[in-house]
Amino acid sequence: MKKALRLLSLLVLLLIPMLSACGNSEQTGDTKTGDSGDSSGKKYKVGILAPAVTHGWVAAVAYHAEARAKELSSEIEYQIQTSSNAAEMTSQLDDLMTWGAEAIVAFPQWEGMEVPIQRALDEGIKIINFDIVIDAEGVYRVAGDNKDMGIQGANYVVEKIGKEGNVVILEVPTSGSVSELRKNGFVETIEEIAPDIKLHTYATQFTREDGLKDFADILTSLDKIDAVYSLDDETSIGVLQAIKEAGRTDIKVVTGGGGMQEYFNMMPENEDIWIQSALYSPAMVKDAVDVALKVLKGEDVEMETIIPTTIVDRDNYKEFLDEGSPY
Repeated sequence: MKKALRLLSLLVLLLIPMLSACGNSEQTGDTKTGDSGDSSGKKYKVGILAPAVTHGWVAAVAYHAEARAKELSSEIEYQIQTSSNAAEMTSQLDDLMTWGAEAIVAFPQWEGMEVPIQRALDEGIKIINFDIVIDAEGVYRVAGDNKDMGIQGANYVVEKIGKEGNVVILEVPTSGSVSELRKNGFVETIEEIAPDIKLHTYATQFTREDGLKDFADILTSLDKIDAVYSLDDETSIGVLQAIKEAGRTDIKVVTGGGGMQEYFNMMPENEDIWIQSALYSPAMVKDAVDVALKVLKGEDVEMETIIPTTIVDRDNYKEFLDEGSPY
């Protein structure tokens, strides 16, 4: 019996270091997990509100926003919703708030979003406004420099046609601040650097169909046009088709805006017309998603992020070709 007790005591003494070693291993693992900064694996909830597809640029915005959200999937959960009007977007904003969105990237194309956006802000949700201005206090904003697009367009037109001539401006009043800023930048600069240029302003839409239809009518009313200040690449494609169908040879410049691959590829094809685009890439929305994450992390972020204008024409278009682009 004594011999058995001595054997049992010996086994206990041997097991004590082994049990202590196991206990120390678990404690070290827990400490390392705590040091990682996110033992819960919690992700930030980010909502994205975009318009339903009206033309290629808008479609590309939703595409790039979702692409960036997927790239950040280790840090965020996201929902993306598209809508056709302010009422529908307001309803989707409510859905995102119910879901628990902590930040929302909003890209409205209509008036009427100020009140629901302000309500979300008052609830503590971070709002990152992409492109068109939302007049609500506390909104972060990411956009291209719309006014500078107009300034650059004016300088480009004067460089190509000189300080006299007839220039058609194709504005898009339904696009709100986008059209207003681009037009104002153009008009103010022309008045400053080439006051003898005659400006003729007409309304259209951001589609090639409207560009074709509206510019075909304009061509019948104006016998001499030296340049066209168009705000959008899709509109400009319609303009170029109208010029071709009318057999007009007087027009020397057609501007655009956006960064459409199809439009870029047209630039070297017509040596008689300088085809230009003020790059306003839909991929800028990725910056808006990045801003949302930085704000949620508590990083210092400027309230407004304005992305500079880049001019593309036949001299440099190859630098901006991208076979993978959806636009």
